[in-house]
Amino acid sequence: MQHSAARVRLIRFVTRLHETLFRVSGGRVLGNAAGMPVVMLTTTGRKSGRKHTSMLTSPVKLGDGVVLVASYGGSDHHPDWFLNLRANPVVDVVMRGYAGPMRARVATREEKSALWPQVVAAYSDYAVYQERTTRDIPLVVLERA
Repeated sequence: MQHSAARVRLIRFVTRLHETLFRVSGGRVLGNAAGMPVVMLTTTGRKSGRKHTSMLTSPVKLGDGVVLVASYGGSDHHPDWFLNLRANPVVDVVMRGYAGPMRARVATREEKSALWPQVVAAYSDYAVYQERTTRDIPLVVLERA
């Protein structure tokens, strides 16, 4: 689906506004989406070395850590943020109650088997996304660095 130039500009503006309010409030404002906590994830580009920020949701909390789903809406390609953190696993995170560095790792097959039912229980569309693609959607565990 193609978007008009005006729609793309509007989406970018709203995203930047969300990021700004979220960052300034330490995740207290606009800190939930679809019933899940929002995580502002900053990765280091695997090719450019530049910082990239993504607004994501976390369907599962693990102690001081969280789980992210690299679903990309069921695309056949991994999202850039996932590729970046695989290359550079130290990331910066802002979420309600925490702002600072974390270390990212891809959940093992056993961990994913245990976590996936919780992920789908939190947001059933993740199951739909998995059905859309032949790619095994990875789960990422973020742990305090």
